[in-house]
Amino acid sequence: MEHELPAEALPHPPSVVEDGATDDWSKEDDDPMAEDHPQPSAAVTDLVDPHLEDTKADIQSGLQSLQLETGVKDKKAITDENAEGLDDKEENKKRHFNVVFIGHVDAGKSTAGGQILLLSGQVDDRTIQKYEKEAKDKSRESWYMAYIMDTNEEERVKGITVEVGRAHFETENTRFTILDAPGHKSYVPNMISGASQADVGVLVISARKGEFETGYEKGGQTREHVQLAKTLGVSKLVVVVNKMDDPTVKWSKERFHEIESKMVPFLKSSGYNVKKDVQFLPISALFGANMKTRMEKSICDWWSGPCLFEVLDSIEVPPRDPNGPVRMPIIDKYKDMGTVVMGKIESGSISEGDNLLVMPNKASVKVLSIICDENKVRRAGPGENVRVKLAGVEEEDILAGFVLSSVDSLGHRTQCFFSDTSDDDKLFILAAKPIGAVSEFNAQLQILELLDNAIFTAGYKAVLHIHSIVEECEVVELLEEIDTKKKKDADPRKKKAKRKPLFVKNGAVVVCRIQVTNLICIESFSDFAQLGRFTLRTEGKTVAVGKVVALPPAGSPAFA
Repeated sequence: MEHELPAEALPHPPSVVEDGATDDWSKEDDDPMAEDHPQPSAAVTDLVDPHLEDTKADIQSGLQSLQLETGVKDKKAITDENAEGLDDKEENKKRHFNVVFIGHVDAGKSTAGGQILLLSGQVDDRTIQKYEKEAKDKSRESWYMAYIMDTNEEERVKGITVEVGRAHFETENTRFTILDAPGHKSYVPNMISGASQADVGVLVISARKGEFETGYEKGGQTREHVQLAKTLGVSKLVVVVNKMDDPTVKWSKERFHEIESKMVPFLKSSGYNVKKDVQFLPISALFGANMKTRMEKSICDWWSGPCLFEVLDSIEVPPRDPNGPVRMPIIDKYKDMGTVVMGKIESGSISEGDNLLVMPNKASVKVLSIICDENKVRRAGPGENVRVKLAGVEEEDILAGFVLSSVDSLGHRTQCFFSDTSDDDKLFILAAKPIGAVSEFNAQLQILELLDNAIFTAGYKAVLHIHSIVEECEVVELLEEIDTKKKKDADPRKKKAKRKPLFVKNGAVVVCRIQVTNLICIESFSDFAQLGRFTLRTEGKTVAVGKVVALPPAGSPAFA
């Protein structure tokens, strides 16, 4: 009778080898020990439990399938990574502009914005039918297109824009963010918020009899919006004469040129170079005429110029530096599984994982994620409107007007002289500091129109609007009045000693010192134009526009 050996008594369990395959070590012919390996006898082989063989085969099969799945996942990960890289490249091919729609109330800004979204495929027919029915129920059939941009019930009931509407569309070469600014004079602060984020302005003017005149006359929003847009850095302007299909106009060439002839002198006086930076064109926003495609001769036989999409696509704005210090004024914040801030990146680039500062409260934060045009991205450059999720700060510790800043970035400009350098070789060292927080600054102001019986002098109080900051301020000192009529080539030896003025009148240009109650984050206009230009308003009226010309010494909130 044969004795069965226990499993643990076996010298070595036999290795499981696939049919037609051999172990790597068996290929080594020069191994002197190869001949000495004992082969298991047939009797021992017979003693191996067949179930053990099956179990090992199952284990090996599982390992092979796991390796296969891992390989597939690795390939998929590489493919996804490559696809993301391609998407980033495709996305980066298109430049990005922010376009603000401005103009008098009821000129058709929201309708124009809605029509653009419809023509560019951002809104489907079912949504349009829903808006048509809703507008008809309110006995406002022509308002349905504006409902695309005016989303809240208050705006739809009143028929006026209150908040700055925001939407996105693309042309062949450019991605656009539409900023639909309110036209009513009660909501000018909201319009300022929208225009401060814009690169290009679309000034919408109604051609209807009486409506253009109302917006253009003294106190009309057409004039104020143009002046504010220029002050807030909107360097390019497209003037669209809307409602050309109106029965009082009927695509009249005379009416179009009448409006153009009145607007050109005013645009020049506001600081625009009409030949280079301004373009006029007729449209019908309600019907989409001359917007995406050029005008048909059967509709308007005298216009042979471009359509609105062509004009927007051809506009050139100064390039931005993606490698500069990070500056992102915060316009809003909210909680969504963390603290999320919204704003436009004015300088530099923000990437996931970046360590930044929220100023002026000096909170150190880390970037968790970035949302741009409703899409999650790993990196966003200057000019982009983004939502950034931050770690390290609570939502209640952030206010509109705070600035997201790089930790080591451009602070105040320090001029360094070396004994062996000429005037041409003076070096400017850019101090590695985040944006400063100040309570006063020197500014150059142009007085537009003071309220009745008001005197602009030390002690004058107003509301300061600078990037996303709205803060009460006081003029504490007039430093110098600038004579704008004086010849630039006047002999400097005959220059009279500067005398501080006691007060100035409408139209004057003056250098003054402005003081605010709370610390604010601003920059000199020469360093960061968008963070250094501002307006002064009082009692719902813009009284002055200006730029920051000097800040207190680095690290100090006020002048000595």
